[in-house]
Formats: sequence, structure tokens, C-alpha cells
Amino acid sequence: MVTPAHHPNPPAAAPAEPNAVVPHTAELNAAALRQAFGAYPTGVVALGALRDGEPVGLAVSSFVSISLEPPMVAVSVARTSTTWPRLTEAPVLGLSVLSRGQGALCRRLASREGDRFDGTGWQATPDGAVLIHDAALWQTARVNAVYDGGDHEIVLMELLTVELFPGVEPLVFHTSQFRELTPHG
Repeated sequence: MVTPAHHPNPPAAAPAEPNAVVPHTAELNAAALRQAFGAYPTGVVALGALRDGEPVGLAVSSFVSISLEPPMVAVSVARTSTTWPRLTEAPVLGLSVLSRGQGALCRRLASREGDRFDGTGWQATPDGAVLIHDAALWQTARVNAVYDGGDHEIVLMELLTVELFPGVEPLVFHTSQFRELTPHG
């Protein structure tokens, strides 16, 4: 790991180039941490399940692959979520990696008000997992364990199914904006 004292390009007293970025150290407060965590681009995953015959879901950007054998993934969910307690009761969850162009859906899934699935195509599996149409990837999973993660819960899940949609670009979230991937030449 590179530490600030050993950064390959240590900051100079003044930028050598007119548009050079000079790094700065920030306090560890919520605003600074949001900005720091936002510097890392992520995908966005919709978690969903049927509850009382209706789709229930939320969006997470803290999705990570954990293990190939057994197949496991993890997400982090805010303890303040009012949706997560409803999803924990579901035997199987749908995980849809949202695709480019689904930014408005992501914002609805992250909202505390309104119909999160309004105008959105979705389908339920026989075991009640909700999957979003036009996503880049569908997975179904069962919660394996939940761990303390400070103001979040870290949810470890065992994957049951995976369906990839080749050629569908994922939604990328970076610095509080949705972005598109561009092939590097």
C-alpha cells in the first residue's frame, strides 16, 4: 500500500504544471469521508424481493465479490434503512447490477419516498427474488451472515444463480455522479 509519505509523486510546494492537482489531507468527518469514498468508482446493485406480493428493493454501491468456492458476495446496508429489515425476511434476494441509463432508477431505489419500481420492468423468481429488466447482471442469493460495520451492516450472501447479459454496460457511480465506461486504447 502506498502511504502519503511515500507517494510516487509527492506534492511540491507549488504545482509544477498549471493544472496539476495538489493533494490535501482532510479531517475524518462524514463530509470528507463521503468525498474520499466517492473517489473510488463503483457499480450499483439493486437488492430486491417480493414482500406481501409487492416488489421491495434498495440500491447499494458497496457490492463486492468475496469467494468463488463457495460462491459468495457481500454488500453494506445503512443501519438507518427502513427497507433492509423487510428484505432480511425474504428467503432469497435478487441482485441486479444496474446498467448504463438506469441512473434515475438508482435514485428512486435510494429514495425514502414514492414508488421505487414505478415505470421499471422487473420479474420475480419462483422463490420471490426480484430482478430488474435491462440490468447488466442478475444474481440470486441467500443471506449467510450479517456483521457489524459501524453505521452499516455487512451482509455476506451465498450466490444461488448468476445470469450475465454480455454487451450491457454497467452503471458506474463516481464522485456522486453516474458515469460511462470508455474502452482504454
